[in-house]
Amino acid sequence: MSELSADREPTADSACITVTIGATVPTGFEHTAAEEVKEKICVDAKISKERGRIYFPITTDKLFQVHRLRSVDNLFVVVEEYDHYQFKDSKEETLAELQQLASKLPWKNALDVWKLNCTLKKKKSHRRGANKSKAKPDVDGQDAAEVENEQEGVPEALSADTSNCDGIDQAKTSTPDQEDQPPEGKVTKFRVTCSRAGDKHSFSSNEAARDFGGAVQEHFQWKADMTKFDIEVLLNIHNEEVVIGIALTEESLHRRNISHFGPTTLRSTLCYGMLRLCKPQPSDIILDPMCGTGTIPLEGAIEFRNAFYIAGDNNDMAVNRTANNVFHFQKQQADKGSSFGLPIDTVRWDLCSLPMRTSSVDIIITDMPFGKRMGSRKKNWDLYPSCLREMARVARPGSGKAVLLTQDKKCFTKALSRMGGLWTKMHTVWVNVGGLHAGVFLLKRTAAINSYKLISIYSPWAE
Repeated sequence: MSELSADREPTADSACITVTIGATVPTGFEHTAAEEVKEKICVDAKISKERGRIYFPITTDKLFQVHRLRSVDNLFVVVEEYDHYQFKDSKEETLAELQQLASKLPWKNALDVWKLNCTLKKKKSHRRGANKSKAKPDVDGQDAAEVENEQEGVPEALSADTSNCDGIDQAKTSTPDQEDQPPEGKVTKFRVTCSRAGDKHSFSSNEAARDFGGAVQEHFQWKADMTKFDIEVLLNIHNEEVVIGIALTEESLHRRNISHFGPTTLRSTLCYGMLRLCKPQPSDIILDPMCGTGTIPLEGAIEFRNAFYIAGDNNDMAVNRTANNVFHFQKQQADKGSSFGLPIDTVRWDLCSLPMRTSSVDIIITDMPFGKRMGSRKKNWDLYPSCLREMARVARPGSGKAVLLTQDKKCFTKALSRMGGLWTKMHTVWVNVGGLHAGVFLLKRTAAINSYKLISIYSPWAE
């Protein structure tokens, strides 16, 4: 993944222009992302009707700051957006109109931003064998293996793989490493990627990408290339909302911290959203009792450095992955000349009997077993009550907080209701984790006394 030079601000050859930036963010955390944009870039962000997207204006001298946002997965510059695009009734008319649209769009500012974005990135050549499909580590429980697709009768590989589920249709292709801005005289290579959501369209995303891409090719005289492209043109359609953009990121920013992946590694952007929910303060003791690969404490230690993080797990491999990820990040920083360490300790422990003093922890934040790829739903009926009790023991009464992610909502809700008032549920954010509908629960530790009494799976409430 390309990285931005952090030692100096970029300078543009041309005068500053104002453009709209689009960003994909973890679903459910759109407002969190908008708050971060307001806090760090000082502009108001608009939350899209389509979940998981925000839009905000910037001047080009602020482009380098956009890449430093912690809550965004992918970035693109908007060429044009239509809130209420009137599609024709027939497929042929609609596709013909999309072809005509390509030559009418105001491309100049977006292309200028793309060129400036290329100067912000360090030089990086193509990977050898970029046209071969590669399996990537599992992130958020999803298989991130990307497979190329070639279809007969599709000219210049302008179309892409098509999937359709509950009215959501998205054209996807393999994501290569891109070259920086092509030198003068070299033919620019491009790809069009279309994502479509809605059940009232007469066309598929594959057809829209093919026809719109053909018109873009004719307009600019670019060469289509599905793997080693220089520019990725995005065509996002959500019911009547249409947004055309140019991608500014080659690979999702959520993979930024992790080098050693586990079976259910959380996205760094989702971890950031969970951390912002609990608002860490200087000197807070923050605990992740089921750390997995350490994505939560690592993200916290990078962004909220004045707190101290303790990451633990009952699995030796998980503890080792966390330690390796911390070491890898610190080595990267040392190679760049930075000497600051990360305030993280890693420990192997039993979640239900933590080696922590009573009332010593300010914040507990963790990804609890869903009972899908890790553990089981049956075991959760014993595990959830036990861990909620132990968390209540180590949390500071009256001020301690917990941010807990789980997809096993029924078990979690029943376990929480049997805690004797130790926890109060303050807020819930519903998120999509690897295609699973999950909840992020913000709890506050009450001042109630913790009378430690475990509830077994065989208790009536668990039936």
